[in-house]
Amino acid sequence: MSEVLDPLLVGQRVVAILETGQRDATYKLATLMALIDHCIENLPECPEDVLRVPLPELAHRVLTLYWPQVRPFEGHELRQRRTGSIARIPDAARSLREAVGAGNSGLSLDVAILRAPAAYRRAIAKINLAMAKQPLPRLQKLPGSPVSDPFLYDDSFLGENVSMRQVESHGNAITLRPGVAFALARLAGLLKPALEIMWVDDVRQMNKFVGDDVPDVAGHLFGRERIPMTPVRDAFTKLYGPHCFYCRAHLPAGNPVDHVLPWSQVGIDGLANLVLACARCNGDKSSALPAVTIVDRVLKRNQQELEEIAREIEWPTQRDRVAAAARGIFRAQPEGMATWCGYRQTVRFDVAFEPEWMRAAYE
Repeated sequence: MSEVLDPLLVGQRVVAILETGQRDATYKLATLMALIDHCIENLPECPEDVLRVPLPELAHRVLTLYWPQVRPFEGHELRQRRTGSIARIPDAARSLREAVGAGNSGLSLDVAILRAPAAYRRAIAKINLAMAKQPLPRLQKLPGSPVSDPFLYDDSFLGENVSMRQVESHGNAITLRPGVAFALARLAGLLKPALEIMWVDDVRQMNKFVGDDVPDVAGHLFGRERIPMTPVRDAFTKLYGPHCFYCRAHLPAGNPVDHVLPWSQVGIDGLANLVLACARCNGDKSSALPAVTIVDRVLKRNQQELEEIAREIEWPTQRDRVAAAARGIFRAQPEGMATWCGYRQTVRFDVAFEPEWMRAAYE
């Protein structure tokens, strides 16, 4: 059996590869962030298990990252490469935005997929092959080394000259080595913010107009504004009343819509991960991991009602994805970790408490 790497060692090796060499594009960062998200939502039952990662699924996650980023920023199109070569991955996202007429709007990727499924499939195919050619085989190679150090997955069949037929002959997937999926899921809260910082720094260097005086480039890249929540706020207020999901306080107009599983950890905008919140609870919770009981309560909401809202406002529910992400996050956490359970309140995570959604994937 292959050696199971310690989570901290995995994180150290990943950061070393990213920090010790020049990043010619943001694609390594995007691929690693997509891998982390996939591990969270598909965490194996045993920490030492391997995890098969289909490349089309990884391509979708990468597309999700670039979807808002390819919109013009301050009147400019942001470069995501240092060289003048073709930007295959951002170009695929731009082509899809053009196909659905998204322009510079905050149209969600889920709606774009529904409106132009053929264009979406073409974008995924382009990103799939682009990942096999560059970021995946380079993600494990230290600067100056003629070969990679495949501590995450076998990349021997990948490379610039690989064809789609060759990729498909290997199942169009990579398989994470024993313990890697668990390690990436456990370190998500540390790695993802670090990757965002690297990404913002790279974009500033690749785009001379993005100086220190240019406001909130991080917001443009990673959705600090995110997408307009007015449709969700209005629909939830009508269905549940103007009350905070957490403390039941009466809400004024324009109250926050909160991501129960923090955006910074999983980035899920589906209705199943959204609730009305008062400004006090929303600010206090911030990016903290909520208590299991809060996640359990949000997942027990009437799904038929959420699906009706989804159809009315063209917004995905993503209940299964929220459950999978919550399961992965909590299973990767140590017992006794503090979780947010209300304004200025925390509760220790109890691994013995397993609601139905925590067990579902393994039954």
